[in-house]
Amino acid sequence: MSLLNDDQQIRQLANLELLARQVVEGFITGLHQSPFHGFSVEFAEHRLYNNGESVKNIDWKLLARTEKLFVKQFEEETNLRCYLLLDTSSSMNFPEKGMNKLQFSVYAAAALMYLFKKQRDAFGLCLFSDKIDWLSAAKSTSTHLFHLYAELEKIYNSPRVNTVTHITDVLHHIAQEIHQRSMVIIFSDMLENSLDTEKLQALFAAIQHLKFNKHEVVIFNVHDKQKELDFNFDNRPHHFIDMESGAEIKVHPGKIRDAYQKSLAAYRHELELKCAQYHIDLIDADIHEGYQNILKTYLVKRNKMI
Repeated sequence: MSLLNDDQQIRQLANLELLARQVVEGFITGLHQSPFHGFSVEFAEHRLYNNGESVKNIDWKLLARTEKLFVKQFEEETNLRCYLLLDTSSSMNFPEKGMNKLQFSVYAAAALMYLFKKQRDAFGLCLFSDKIDWLSAAKSTSTHLFHLYAELEKIYNSPRVNTVTHITDVLHHIAQEIHQRSMVIIFSDMLENSLDTEKLQALFAAIQHLKFNKHEVVIFNVHDKQKELDFNFDNRPHHFIDMESGAEIKVHPGKIRDAYQKSLAAYRHELELKCAQYHIDLIDADIHEGYQNILKTYLVKRNKMI
């Protein structure tokens, strides 16, 4: 079984950098018409020399090896700015066994960062729950990449307990903090506002704030499709515990499945309509479906922005 679909094999990898490299390289290999035509890993921090420009930044050692003129690529020459917003609230720790939503999002973010680096895009990371817990600047250096990997590993190894989500406030804050046009990529289960009309409208206002500031927004709606959408549980009474509030309920899944799915479908439909209205990409990200669609979505969005 391939790395992209084998969660067990992924969890055995030594670190996020190794995971990200293998996921991205496997993805690139699988593309029939690669957008990386002419792209070389060796020249990830270089670009071809243009006639007439200053020669002060030419890499003469690289000229000796390749007989081609390359200019050292500096951070301010990056093509695009990307910010990853990762929901670390307690609901992201579901399910308790196997790959959960937080782990999936960490791996996906790591793979995207590796791809950002190869594309010479500047990238930043925001970890949030009920507030912004950690926010970095957007850079494109190798040192920055490994610094962000270290932060991802921290949250992976120490997930938050009984922590709620306030994504609305977070999005307003990000909209004010990011001053240059950027791609904003959100990983969240988007469950905070599903049953509250006022909160839902506030969420849409926050999303609109990002768009008003000319940012391109992609929301990866992270979920366990089998459990959270299909509500596929054993045909017996279950004891459910809210991972954010700690509230408990004992119920037979078969008796509430139709009502649950109807309510969830109505919320998801409203979310889809608003995202379409604001030209925001809302992408379903099932934690059991791998990372190829996530990487592909970024590349498609990137091509439209450059």
